[in-house]
Amino acid sequence: MRVSPNVRGPEYGDDMRILHTSDWHIGRTFHGNQMLDALRGVLDELVRQVRAHDIDVVVVAGDVFDSSMPAADCYGLLTDVLKGIRDAGARVVVTSGNHDSAARLGFQAPLLAERIHVLTDPRAIGTPVTIEGVHFYGIPYLEPALVRHLWPDETLRTQQQVMRHAMRIVNTDRAERGGASVAIAHCFAAGVEATPQLEREVRQDLKQGSLDVVPLADLAGPDYLALGHIHGRAELAPHIRYSGAPVHYSFGEANKPRGAWLVEVSEDGFAGATWLDLPIPRGHATLTGTLDEILEMPGHDDEWVRAILTDRVPPKDPMQKLRARFPHCATIEYRPERTETEQRTYRDRVGRGTPDPQIVDDFLDHVRAGEGASDNERQILVDVVAEIRAGEHA
Repeated sequence: MRVSPNVRGPEYGDDMRILHTSDWHIGRTFHGNQMLDALRGVLDELVRQVRAHDIDVVVVAGDVFDSSMPAADCYGLLTDVLKGIRDAGARVVVTSGNHDSAARLGFQAPLLAERIHVLTDPRAIGTPVTIEGVHFYGIPYLEPALVRHLWPDETLRTQQQVMRHAMRIVNTDRAERGGASVAIAHCFAAGVEATPQLEREVRQDLKQGSLDVVPLADLAGPDYLALGHIHGRAELAPHIRYSGAPVHYSFGEANKPRGAWLVEVSEDGFAGATWLDLPIPRGHATLTGTLDEILEMPGHDDEWVRAILTDRVPPKDPMQKLRARFPHCATIEYRPERTETEQRTYRDRVGRGTPDPQIVDDFLDHVRAGEGASDNERQILVDVVAEIRAGEHA
């Protein structure tokens, strides 16, 4: 392990220094806005952290790309970052996440194996990359339907079952090899709070009740477990952590720190972890009020803005007006303020016995966000209904 007297004091000794990061999502947009340049700046800073803190190994725990078919400039960014880490003196261990194509991410793995290790083959879970005595086990994202044929004697219907089986393979090999070990996995582990910063697929699974939660007991064994999939940092146990994404990919993540874990592993196992902040390219602001009220709000000129409009009637061309005031307005939500009576559903309002003019009036009120028929419109409704009834009895 490299020791730099300018960086490490005697308290560090010869511990291996690992930088745990994940969920880069290269190629993801932010409400239609390109994020590649912003992500490049953040990952450039990550490379500087590697050099400044004398990192031995950088671990990337899945979702390197945002798509299984990334654009060419996404590959260019990944190449530049991996080269930067290598030139800074560190080695890299990368696994694939649910957004990645394991085949595409790993197709150059044999050519990179000297200092950059891309672990995407589920059949190799029990074969670690050993770096200076520390064994790194890469567990790519395991979709049960796609991997159960590899272990036909096992019952693998859920990701929990697949992860339990994968960890058994890892721990069997660990017991034979001995020495310190690090496992890298992309999954939803028990103990993560179901808050808005969760990955969008995870939030959908939570709503549907189909989320595979992996108990911490099933993840036991390695000296450190580097997790990916959740976009906010989390410490589930001293040696089990999520690093989160390096940039904010939603307004729900806005108040969550961005960075990576500097993890130390000695020959005796996990020796500690320290959080390293990464820069936030652009702040996020959620502004609530009528359109006119929001347009009068000071500041936020260089932030991503989410406008929550409370106008009773949706205003005309709100995005055009908002972007003239806030150049980085990214999205609009409508949440008109309504009384308890107005919050009744349309079905509640048109129950049996409701007069026909009232049904139409309530319909207008429903679709126009609380703005019912005007006096002139109500008179027209009365006249039309009267004509129809007259025709029915003619």
